Amino acid sequence: MATENKMSLTVKVLLGMGLGIGVGLGINLFELNTAGSFVNVCIVDGLFHVVGKMFVNALKMLVVPLVIFSLICGVCGIGDIRALGRVGGKSFALYMLTTAIAIATAIIIAASSGIGKGMDIPNEANFVGKESPPLSQVLIDIIPSNPINAMANGDMLPVIFFSILLGISMLLVGSKAKSFVEGAEIANEIMMKMVNVVMSVAPYAVFALIAKALASLGLGLLASLAGYVLVLVSALLFHLFVTLMVLLKVASGLSPAMFLKKIRNVQVFAFSTASSNATIPVTMRTVTKRFGADNSIASFTVPFGATINMDGTAIMQGVATVFIANIYNVDLGIAGYLTVILMSVLASIGTAGVPGVGLIMLSMVFAQVGLPIEGIGLILGVDRLMDMIRTAVNVSGDAVVSSIVANSENKLDESVYKDPNAGAVESGNIHIDEAAEAELSHALEEVKARD
Repeated sequence: MATENKMSLTVKVLLGMGLGIGVGLGINLFELNTAGSFVNVCIVDGLFHVVGKMFVNALKMLVVPLVIFSLICGVCGIGDIRALGRVGGKSFALYMLTTAIAIATAIIIAASSGIGKGMDIPNEANFVGKESPPLSQVLIDIIPSNPINAMANGDMLPVIFFSILLGISMLLVGSKAKSFVEGAEIANEIMMKMVNVVMSVAPYAVFALIAKALASLGLGLLASLAGYVLVLVSALLFHLFVTLMVLLKVASGLSPAMFLKKIRNVQVFAFSTASSNATIPVTMRTVTKRFGADNSIASFTVPFGATINMDGTAIMQGVATVFIANIYNVDLGIAGYLTVILMSVLASIGTAGVPGVGLIMLSMVFAQVGLPIEGIGLILGVDRLMDMIRTAVNVSGDAVVSSIVANSENKLDESVYKDPNAGAVESGNIHIDEAAEAELSHALEEVKARD
């Protein structure tokens, strides 16, 4: 009976987020976070920073082994190389489609609002654009010269390529690789358990991450750029609640309401960490355990989407382009806006996996349409907070595409998707299974006896 009263992890994480917002804004508004103060040194840059960073590192620690083992199991689970190509083609097409729709929508909303016209905002921040690697180099780097190095650096596209190639090779070997496949399946199950263990401390980590971010950012910057922030957030929410949900319903027939209910956990994690890659373990667990998508699909679509799906970033580019163009009185015209859309879609591929990808892509777009790169300095102050929101939109897009592709391949269990409690993590789920522990101990004793 006691377990019925236990709070679900989602509720705990949302409470942690709410408390984090309250504490962070309180520290900022009462100016407790002044440089050198006890609150600044010991609480915000001390406790909050350490707890948040440890949690993000724990999530990142899981990414590479989880992607490798789940992809190997996924490829072997599909069992058909042609089907794998079909899944990849569908995923790529949908990710590019949602990115194009995202930036087109953002431009329409921003242009209709007229943000930036007649504004005189002093540009105190400097921004120096970084060069993006050419598309040809990105394509070359997909094939790792050293897969171990790619794993160590967390370069997702090379890791995905190597894992898929390894899985295909295991299929070609046939029955001789059976023990290897079984080992990968066991390792994948172990990694999923590790995700559960790390997620059990999420409420405290989310509190620390949100409190630190808002204690540092506050509301002052948001007030000076209220028009830009309001339009950008509106465009992001429109894409999440309208564009993606309509696409989900039309392309798969799945319930958007159920999707939004089950994706909340992933969105909070993405918002807290501002990293699609760090959220991969949580997204993959939600797509497989909560939505009922087969691992053979999710193991490819989720890490692939975290790397190339940039709906939120594309929306930021569209709104920022209109905003800066209006401030500098530059009339881009229809041709200019079409160039922005095309550049953003291409850049989402060409800058895949590059750190600071949002601002790199934006500097590329500005250079292409003739806007001053230093204009990016105007929006740098609020970019961190906006990055948190657009990351939540990005991971939602990853989950939508994964669900659509899984459903189209008949690899999605609708009974799991429709069950609001399926795959939910509760505090009671994180415990040592005494029966499993005894079974493992017995098996080890048998191995020792044989030796």
